[in-house]
Amino acid sequence: MFKISTPKPPSYSLMASKTEIQIQPDPPPPPNSGDPRAIYARAIRTHSADRSLHNHLITLCSKSTPSSFPLRLFSQISIPNVVSWTALISSQSNTLAALRHFISMLRHPTSPNQRTFATLFKTCASLSFLSFGLSLHSLSLKLGLSSEPYSGSALIHFYSKCGMPVYARKVLDEIPQRDRDAVCYGAAIVGLAQNSRPIDALSAFADMKCRDVASSMYTVSGALRAAAELAALEQCRIIHTHVVVMGLDGNVVVGTSLLDAYGKSGMVCDARQVFDESNSLGGSLVGCNAMLAAYAQQGDKDSALELFYKMEGRGLVPDEYSFLAILMCLGNAGLVLETDWWLKRMKADYGLEPVLEHYTCLVGAMGRAGQLEDAERAAMTIPIAPDAAVWRTLLTCAAYHKSPDLARSMAKRLLEIDPQDDSAYVIVANVLSSAGKWDEVAEVRMMMKDRRVKKEGGRSWIEVRGEVHVFLAGDRRHQRIDEIYAKVAELMEGIEKLGYVPLPNEMLHGVGEQEKKEALWYHSEKLAVAFGVVSAPPGKPLRIVKNLRICRDCHEAFKYMCWLLEREIIVRDVNRYHIFSNGRCNCGEMW
Repeated sequence: MFKISTPKPPSYSLMASKTEIQIQPDPPPPPNSGDPRAIYARAIRTHSADRSLHNHLITLCSKSTPSSFPLRLFSQISIPNVVSWTALISSQSNTLAALRHFISMLRHPTSPNQRTFATLFKTCASLSFLSFGLSLHSLSLKLGLSSEPYSGSALIHFYSKCGMPVYARKVLDEIPQRDRDAVCYGAAIVGLAQNSRPIDALSAFADMKCRDVASSMYTVSGALRAAAELAALEQCRIIHTHVVVMGLDGNVVVGTSLLDAYGKSGMVCDARQVFDESNSLGGSLVGCNAMLAAYAQQGDKDSALELFYKMEGRGLVPDEYSFLAILMCLGNAGLVLETDWWLKRMKADYGLEPVLEHYTCLVGAMGRAGQLEDAERAAMTIPIAPDAAVWRTLLTCAAYHKSPDLARSMAKRLLEIDPQDDSAYVIVANVLSSAGKWDEVAEVRMMMKDRRVKKEGGRSWIEVRGEVHVFLAGDRRHQRIDEIYAKVAELMEGIEKLGYVPLPNEMLHGVGEQEKKEALWYHSEKLAVAFGVVSAPPGKPLRIVKNLRICRDCHEAFKYMCWLLEREIIVRDVNRYHIFSNGRCNCGEMW
């Protein structure tokens, strides 16, 4: 007989009499009517405990009782069916026990349904069991269940979690159009966005809207994440309009996604407008952190500090992400004393223990301020072992301050962690070439060759009238390429008259002047700018995104181009935002 409830350990009271002290237990609490064990006990007393009730109780008790109870209930079923097995598997999902129960189910034998597969795919995703998940997919294909909405959406999630977005998209395409609901689209859109397939994610979102499938906060937030990665401002605005029409603008998840999308598109003013118009965002720590992160991306320390103090005034308690945004702003500005003060404040005032990202901001602040020895000493003495980001920060600072010795040392430490980091080779080679150490440059290039490290190809993209155009260095594939190349030549000739001089590049050492000139002219970011000039409405800022660190020559050229064109050029590279205006960049030459 099962116990009706799980009473608390009995407590005892002392009842004194003239002759003896009696110890009696306190009366047990009344059984909880919502407890599945109590329901089961009443069913036994009334002789109504059939298989359907057992199945229902297994589902109910999976979240409210010990894990052994669903199995004990299951053992009372004389002939379990697929619902019984699925309930048991679901009660122990995300554990190896779920997979063991499935194997037992096949041995009985009982054929699974789409809900069984849905639970199992989620379990494989959480446990990262790729091989088992592939076997399940094969079985679901044989049974004709892989394209059903329940199992299909879970299968999309499984492939997304395993880093296989192409297969996730293929599963979505195999689900009949009549069966594709918001869950299927949500799994695909979020999975594609999380796996850096933003164009595919936006394509799936557009397909969902064309088929009149109602949006959810998951589909919208996934689409906004994709638009944020592309810095596709027009897409952000289109999705924002859709959010308002669907009545999702009050949702905190959607709101923070909007802040992130506008922030990463370089439109912090639009992000702040969304923030100010939403009571839910301004009153939540998540919303404030998203707005602080947008300011941090732009290096706007004054606005970030103002918002932080307002947040404290509203009674919101900042967390480690709040402080990280402030430290990033101050660290990128090279404000060593302020960065150190805020780092100490998060421990003293809020009891928050800094993690490596917080200490990296302090190291970066010292390096940017030219305190290279102090920065290296700080990196060596922080209470957490430095990672690649710490050494890369110091390497960048050494490059800016033209310190070949430190650059060589930091590159060595960085390559000990990641020997395939192509950026480390390129940065240290450029520093050494600037110092005229060509023998050491040759050694770096030979090391790259021996280790078979290839410099990652640069890609830049620009959004014009809602369409994203991608360019590679020396690209010839675009349908308007002749017009683009002519505009690049015109721009380069124009900025040379203003005083632009190409910067030295070790990769072009020994190359003829004409070849060197053309190699610098047709970088991916310059092609993107030229396309924006010939395609985008005049006067509006040109927004470029690059997958790598913007090269020094393009950075120098854009300072002159924004002056020549009399319009802002905004570049978001892998490190930070660069806003070129009136012949200057907001990064202060540090990136």
